Amino acid sequence: MNKQYRLYPEDLKSNCSLDKFDFETTKDLEPLRGIIGQERGTKALQFGLMMNKKGYNIYVSGMSGTGRSSFAYSIAEEFCKKRPVPKDWVYVYNFSNNDSPQALSFEAGKGKEFKKDLEGAINDLRKEIPEKFQGIEYETRMNDIFKVINQKKSDIVKKLNEKSTQYGFVYTPSETGLVSIPVKNGKPISEEEYANLSLEEREKLIASYEELRSATVEEFDALRILDEELEKSLIQLDKTLASEVVTFQINKLKNKYDGSEKTLNFFERLEEDIMENINRFKKKITPMNYGFPFYENMEESFFTRYKVNLFVDNSNLEHAPIINETNPVYINLMGNVEYKSLMGVLTTDFTQIKPGSLHQANGGYIIFQMKEILNNPISWEMLKRALKTEEINIENYNRLLGLAITDSLKPEPIPLDVKVIIIGDNYTYDLLYTYDDDFRKLFKVMADFDVEMNKNSQNLANMGYFIANQCKTNGLKHLDKKAVERIIEYSSRIAEHKDKLSTNFNQIIEILYEADFWANEDKALLINEDHVLRAIDEKISRVNKYEEKINEMFKEGTLILDIDGERVGEINGLAVIGTGEYSFGKPNKITATVYSGRDGILNIERETKQSGPIHTKGVLTLNGYIGERYAKDKPLGVTIGLGFEQSYSYIEGDSASCAELYAILSALSGYPIKQSIAITGSMNQKGRVQPIGGVNEKIEGFFRLCKEIGFTGEQGVIIPKSNVKNLILKDEVVEKVREGKFNIYAIEDVKDGVEIMFGKTMEELDKAIFENLKKINEDKDKLDKEKSGD
Repeated sequence: MNKQYRLYPEDLKSNCSLDKFDFETTKDLEPLRGIIGQERGTKALQFGLMMNKKGYNIYVSGMSGTGRSSFAYSIAEEFCKKRPVPKDWVYVYNFSNNDSPQALSFEAGKGKEFKKDLEGAINDLRKEIPEKFQGIEYETRMNDIFKVINQKKSDIVKKLNEKSTQYGFVYTPSETGLVSIPVKNGKPISEEEYANLSLEEREKLIASYEELRSATVEEFDALRILDEELEKSLIQLDKTLASEVVTFQINKLKNKYDGSEKTLNFFERLEEDIMENINRFKKKITPMNYGFPFYENMEESFFTRYKVNLFVDNSNLEHAPIINETNPVYINLMGNVEYKSLMGVLTTDFTQIKPGSLHQANGGYIIFQMKEILNNPISWEMLKRALKTEEINIENYNRLLGLAITDSLKPEPIPLDVKVIIIGDNYTYDLLYTYDDDFRKLFKVMADFDVEMNKNSQNLANMGYFIANQCKTNGLKHLDKKAVERIIEYSSRIAEHKDKLSTNFNQIIEILYEADFWANEDKALLINEDHVLRAIDEKISRVNKYEEKINEMFKEGTLILDIDGERVGEINGLAVIGTGEYSFGKPNKITATVYSGRDGILNIERETKQSGPIHTKGVLTLNGYIGERYAKDKPLGVTIGLGFEQSYSYIEGDSASCAELYAILSALSGYPIKQSIAITGSMNQKGRVQPIGGVNEKIEGFFRLCKEIGFTGEQGVIIPKSNVKNLILKDEVVEKVREGKFNIYAIEDVKDGVEIMFGKTMEELDKAIFENLKKINEDKDKLDKEKSGD
């Protein structure tokens, strides 16, 4: 009976034979480098990497485990080799604005030389300049200047004294300059004599002194001019003697680093600053003063301005850089200005500017995980700003947070030329594309990595090459041909399609690792199919505790489920439960009751707020089917109670709608349903059976329960015919089907399942339902009339 719907053993597996491939073990295969089955994503990624226009950054989308991250890195690495090594960057002191250090660029490797040459030149000047001021030439020229100025001063002083004698005073040199002293009898008076003067004599002296001051203004102005002339002459002497040494050192730098106007301008400002501060160079270099902890010689700290901050050094690169930033916090990404504590005070200078990964990747490529950068909103906003402005600004992190900060530097921005690759998922991409205008403009390339690929000859061969590469790269034992076939079968099982292979290579690699372990335990030279199957079974046994507990509860009767006999209004549905990485099928008893009323189908789960929207939609679909089939002429006139027994969790999905329908049909007709058969399948309002997910897990879940309680030969599962392509069942299930102890049926319409579940035709079922509905409505009308008569 029902042979037209019963599936054969060959319908239940993924046919995979590698007989046409010429190899015995994976050792005979050439290891595959690259990625399999991602042609669309690969082309998009390559296009994005080749496109050198603004905004063509790349978002790599797909599920974790598909190899998107490692492949994106490897292909970007290939593109790096075609691009030149980017320039070095240094920060130097800004002589015009010391809060805004200047950024200078040099060819790769020249930044290190520039730092060495400039700081070496300053050290040479600090040695050579003091020597210039210790020779005879300097002493002679300085004495000549003093001699000339002193002679002029002497002449002026002589004039002053000639005038002062007329007023009763004489000018005498002192440490503070010329001092006027009253004269009595041709001699300067002493303090004692001054103290003995009468008030009248003192007032007379003061009046004379005021007259003297007015009379000698011109001479004193001339003395001040001579002091200024002396200072200028000495400064000019210092510059004249030092300029030869300074110009020589600066010209050496100019001749070597004459690449840009900005650099030459820096050298000019540098030379001017050295000449303006030549007195600091005249002092011999002395050791740092460490008399107090953390104390730095302030004179020595002045020379920090002549240092070079080698900010980005690309001297060790052979091509453009590629950076995989795993922790894109703001400081790691954009760089930072660090501080050091000096006697309890935080200080900084341009040598404390540190680069971020964006600086290190400049001229090349940088890769992020989307979830990591979205965990750092400031980093995400600053990255977008940098891509929009095409320059990297280093800002104080506390200022960005709106916190109080100490004085900080604002380094000159560095031009940005980088290709950003972000690894994420489809859901995040859709959200960003919808709500983030900047994202749409800056990430114009989406490389979508699929979760599956076609199981064609090329991809089968590639899977062999992929396995060979994993064995070679990770030091695993090689696999024989049968073991490779089992791995490919497992890949199709993950993809849930006979004609597909999964691109979730992480799960496949895990099985390879574990199969290698069991091969080592057996002291085998190769991994065979038994090792692969054991790896799969052991992996499941480590996480299937919950499944075993549920089966125990079914076996001991705690959870009530019949797998034999017939019952009215009761049916075995199938659900999938997920516990982390493992999912399994769990049978559920679904019941339906019919009684007089006008509510139609009453969804108990919905009434108790345990029904999800998709499950509720499925029940409403049933309502549409029942209404069209049995209530076209007049209302149904009944209430149907529908529920999942012993279910205390949230119910979601419409894969139980076929089972629910048969339970309702049984309750309406009075015909019992076979309890030995479980069913899974969605349906539409016209009765067409639609595919569902987790079909393998659902079948195997009911199979394990039957195995625990005992096979009768009548047990089986009904599935949608459209799910046959998804069947990749375990060997023990296929074997029991072959032996006739377990049955799997595939149907296209709900009518097809009626004969299997009821042993009746749909017409017989309809006839019984119409008769019952008629009787229920007649009884109800009779009761209503009796009540009305009363």
